[in-house]
Amino acid sequence: MSSPTFRRNSSRGSVCGNRASFECNVRRRSSSCSYFSPEDLNVSLNQPIFTITLRFLLAIDLWLSKQLGVCACEEASWGGIRPLVRLVEFSGHVIPWIIGTVYTLLRGESVEEQEIMLNLALALLLDLLLVRVVKTVIRRRRPAQNRSEILSTFFVERYSFPSGHATRAALCARFLLAQLVDEASMRFLVVGWAALVSLSRLLLARQYVTDVGFGLAMGYCQYSLVERLWVTWDCVQALLLIGLRERLNRAVIC
Repeated sequence: MSSPTFRRNSSRGSVCGNRASFECNVRRRSSSCSYFSPEDLNVSLNQPIFTITLRFLLAIDLWLSKQLGVCACEEASWGGIRPLVRLVEFSGHVIPWIIGTVYTLLRGESVEEQEIMLNLALALLLDLLLVRVVKTVIRRRRPAQNRSEILSTFFVERYSFPSGHATRAALCARFLLAQLVDEASMRFLVVGWAALVSLSRLLLARQYVTDVGFGLAMGYCQYSLVERLWVTWDCVQALLLIGLRERLNRAVIC
């Protein structure tokens, strides 16, 4: 015959075991769709006001990014539209833009078209360089992705700030609006595309709100640099002629 004390201990043990298993299940469920790396947001009143303000803004950035990451995985609240959002995200990737630009450059029917495509290709390369430099300097950790995908496997980006998709979307949108698009309806589509590409990075929990916001501002300013450094077709022909003359002179000397 068991004593009352033994029954109490056994009941407490079963309750604690059930509670531990419940907490374990909750952690597993939350970790299956977690996409934010832990950040140290502890604030002490002894810290400088600048540090406190920075940590407060960082907390807002993390909270808002978490609220927008509704397509982070299939189990998320909007996980059903994840394939569509990924398609929008892919439209802002650098690979299709470079392939399309080079193809149009080689198949261009007029000198003006080839000149525009040449500068767009140079703008894309400039964007890749500047984004890589800023990411290497800032080194902000990217939110942890829930599942590896083709592009994220072969083109791994360890750092998050700024968003390369956002810089590219803003740069290409401003470039198209200034050089190729005249109709109001097409201009609206270009601006809408840039906004959707930037939003897709937040919906998929790829990056934080500040990454996308700074990326849009950076890409918008990059076009001003491209416009100042615009390469004309006459300049390209002159450079080609200079290179050809140097080769001919070397051949004659030899």
